[in-house]
Amino acid sequence: MKVTLTSRAVAARILAAVHGGESLVRALPKGLEPLSPENRPLVQELVYGTLREWPRLEGITLQLLRKPPRAKDADVLCLILTGIHQLSALNVPSHAAVGETVEAAKSLGKSWAAGLINGCLRNYQRQKGALEDQLTPSQSNALPEWLWQAICEQWPDQSDEIARASREHPPMTLRVNLLRGSRTDYVTQMQNADIPVTSHPHIATALTLQTPRPVSSIPGFLEGWSSVQDASAQLAAQLLQPQNQESIFDACAAPGGKACHLLEYAPKAQVLAADISDQRLEGVQENSSRLNLPLDIKVVDATRASATLGPKQFDAVLADVPCSATGVMRRNPDIKITRKAADIQTFHQQQRDILTGLWPLVKPGGRLLYVTCSLLDAENDQVIEAAQSQLPQCEVMPLPGDTPGVITRFGLQTLPSLQGGDGLYFSLLKKMATHPCA
Repeated sequence: MKVTLTSRAVAARILAAVHGGESLVRALPKGLEPLSPENRPLVQELVYGTLREWPRLEGITLQLLRKPPRAKDADVLCLILTGIHQLSALNVPSHAAVGETVEAAKSLGKSWAAGLINGCLRNYQRQKGALEDQLTPSQSNALPEWLWQAICEQWPDQSDEIARASREHPPMTLRVNLLRGSRTDYVTQMQNADIPVTSHPHIATALTLQTPRPVSSIPGFLEGWSSVQDASAQLAAQLLQPQNQESIFDACAAPGGKACHLLEYAPKAQVLAADISDQRLEGVQENSSRLNLPLDIKVVDATRASATLGPKQFDAVLADVPCSATGVMRRNPDIKITRKAADIQTFHQQQRDILTGLWPLVKPGGRLLYVTCSLLDAENDQVIEAAQSQLPQCEVMPLPGDTPGVITRFGLQTLPSLQGGDGLYFSLLKKMATHPCA
């Protein structure tokens, strides 16, 4: 007889898949698919909440166990973690948090673990303070040790705030399509729909909702009046300053938010939006269609872009490159367990390869905006420092002083904050018209 998995059992299976190396973006939809709509929110909360707190929850759990469960029983470990998360952070009655988590082990076919899970959760309730006191600083801040050390070294004054932001639900921010109307008019539409919003003081298109909600309930969203986009991400168009009649190449465009913003900013520009596969470009096409913006869409490997596109050159190039995502951990909390210190050097080399592949496509006098969602110098200033010495005719341009963020050696870093935008890095490169040594 087929056993129907409980919501907590489904959450544990998704978490076990992530623990085994699968990305959350793949594991979550697959796990949610069999569930009815009313059962999905609890699973999502358990998965996202447990991942955001994983290093802390794991630190507590390992104190409660004589030895960690075997790899094939990772779902049992994940059930204990979700149980502690419910007891410590969710508005779930303690008897339900314990009892339903124990029942989830039975629905997973692991009745032998019921007593183990019950004992761990009961002991956590009795010893919570002492268990928390034994955590390392990185565990208390819910970050892996290597990343906590890197953040403390590079952002000593902001490390606590960065850690806190990584543990919170991210705000839901909209980008108002100014081709359809002013932000003031759109605020009025939201107020008429009883949706409280806050206008960003430095980003003319950004509105943050007091409470996240389905996009289908947002006035004019389906008709293209707005898009969901983090406030920091909206700085890309503001810093690249696209102009009408310019040719612009968004080299790593998926899912298309920044490419569409470029056309909203300069509707008579010619924008080519590219990414490495047709699958990644599906979201770009969907956004382009909903907003009725004429993007040219093409599969291009950014590391080989100049070979693929031939002699064509652009007035402006946007390179929102693959990175560690350490600035968007609250949105991608799986990186707290899947990302490793050794990955950073791999990203660094890939980022340099992308810049090398894109630079020939920049016209003399043109510009390239380099963007990451990383907080780490190895992916940011160090990449630009290398580019300055290796790319011909490359000059780092100053960014506007009134842009929100921290000025770095070669760019600007926004830091994730509880009510603000994500952590993104920007550096603007210009190709000088003539080589200085010519």
